[in-house]
Amino acid sequence: MHRWSKLFIPTLREAPTDAEVASHKLLLRAGYIRQLGAGIYSYLPLGQRSINKIIAIVREEMDKIGQEFLLPALNPRELWEESGRYSVMGENMFHLKDRKGADLVLAMTHEEVITSIARSELRSYKQLPQIWYQIQTKFRDEPRPKSGLLRVRQFLMKDAYSFDIDAAGLDKSYDLHDAAYRAIFTRCGLQFVAVEADSGAMGGSGSQEFMVYTEAGEDLIASSPSGYAANLEKATSQLPPVEDLAPTSESPEEVHTPGFRTIDEVGAFLKTQPHHQIKTMAYMVEHQDTGSKEDTKQINTVGKTRAVVAFLRGDHQLNETKLAALALGEIRPMTPEEILETFKAPAGYLGPIGLEAAPHPRKPGTLVVLDKALEGRTNLIAGANKEEYHLRNVTPGRDFKQTLIADIRNINEGELDPIGGQPLRLGKAVEIGHIFKLGTKYTESMGSRVLDANGKEVTPIMGCYGIGIERILTAAIESSAAANKSLFPDTERTGEQYALAPTIAPYEVVVTITNIREADLLAAGEKIATDLSTAGIDVLLDDRDERAGVKFKDAELIGIPYRLNIGKKLAEGQVELVDRLTNTTTDLPIANITTHLQSLLATSKS
Repeated sequence: MHRWSKLFIPTLREAPTDAEVASHKLLLRAGYIRQLGAGIYSYLPLGQRSINKIIAIVREEMDKIGQEFLLPALNPRELWEESGRYSVMGENMFHLKDRKGADLVLAMTHEEVITSIARSELRSYKQLPQIWYQIQTKFRDEPRPKSGLLRVRQFLMKDAYSFDIDAAGLDKSYDLHDAAYRAIFTRCGLQFVAVEADSGAMGGSGSQEFMVYTEAGEDLIASSPSGYAANLEKATSQLPPVEDLAPTSESPEEVHTPGFRTIDEVGAFLKTQPHHQIKTMAYMVEHQDTGSKEDTKQINTVGKTRAVVAFLRGDHQLNETKLAALALGEIRPMTPEEILETFKAPAGYLGPIGLEAAPHPRKPGTLVVLDKALEGRTNLIAGANKEEYHLRNVTPGRDFKQTLIADIRNINEGELDPIGGQPLRLGKAVEIGHIFKLGTKYTESMGSRVLDANGKEVTPIMGCYGIGIERILTAAIESSAAANKSLFPDTERTGEQYALAPTIAPYEVVVTITNIREADLLAAGEKIATDLSTAGIDVLLDDRDERAGVKFKDAELIGIPYRLNIGKKLAEGQVELVDRLTNTTTDLPIANITTHLQSLLATSKS
């Protein structure tokens, strides 16, 4: 049992003006955190208690499948150069020198360090599989720290790494982490969605994010009642059929479109809909040598700049991440000079006719990607690659060739999901965990080898699995605050209405003595708190000499899920239980308090 009168809980009446999202405001007001600098926070006692509870849950579930390490945050530059990621991470990574002038970095993640251990210690297939994890501080030179603990420069992360002899082994390790993550987030009281995701700078093949819907999120995810869920960077959908225009000739014909350049302008001039038009998007990509044969074998233009042109339906938007994945590099818009060189025409009138596409994604030349929504379409309108002219009757496959056909568009809310045909919900979300099938990206580039059952030297296959510790706390606060805002939209205290799950709240129960100057109330509160603590319940006794209203408000502000009010009903042998998870109030006989709370807590933890 802890006494509020003895604790450091510096609550605030108002949140600082620069706190924008609910979790940031509440963490500051409740005295969980204080800001030291941009994206740098101190955890005060309440915040540290919640963080420690989250870590304990993570550790308990991870110990079922792996072994815990603790790896150094300070890394030699050379280690990151071995994997090829030193230049890729660039300014996102903190760089420093020691007194002898040696270059060092603060690790954002630990694939390089863990692979260096594996290549030194793992010699045989008999030592595999291995699952190694740690809970460690990470550093990222975030250019725009914001949203409290959601975008910071120093953060806590559980990162795990698996080493297997083959793809089947990796699949098993991946599934073990998937199950562990679901158990962790469920125990933390989160309503989450597991979505197909892009692997980004991590590399590899399979990738899945665990997300929590919240307006504070910076990612967009799509999900449906069918169970389909994907990050916007991976999401696909079914489209209803559209009727093509009737041909005006058997081949493309020029139409003078003086001064009309945009999809809407051309559509209005030609009296057609946007879905009858081809949108042209022009980019350049520079293929970088990542140091991995697995990646660089995909294309023989490593180190060279390449034109990438995407064609979409006029009413659709390009998803640049999908296109970049096909282009095998980071893309940027073409300059006016590059547009002229590629299309022999100015921007505003660009189209596919006359553009020479590379015959294969791995071959040199312009990578031309046709969005799947244009597959099978006929008699479309496109730019003529001639100033103030467009073309009618353009049919993909007949009038121009593409390098490949792929889904490169953003889905829209309400479109039907690809597995069950149910309407898609598109919303902001916070990422709380991410699992990757890395393949041999790091073991190959860093020279990790083991002997297989036949005595042949092979490269172990890796997986990588991360959880943002602070993100669990912030997502829980965001979700609860949003739910209560929906229930009580007109109350002045909307911003204070949240409660954490008992498993991660700093305390499970607060016993509030409404007036400590009344001896019977004080004695009853002390006894009840002691009995609950003896029964193994995490109790905070509010024994401050404050008005009851102040105590109630503070208890709500720090997010404790259950509050026992020791007040006037004590004369009847009862106390008031406020369940902030269900927003209900119940009068309990004193004799039933412990068993009732034990039952509530057991239910919430199951």
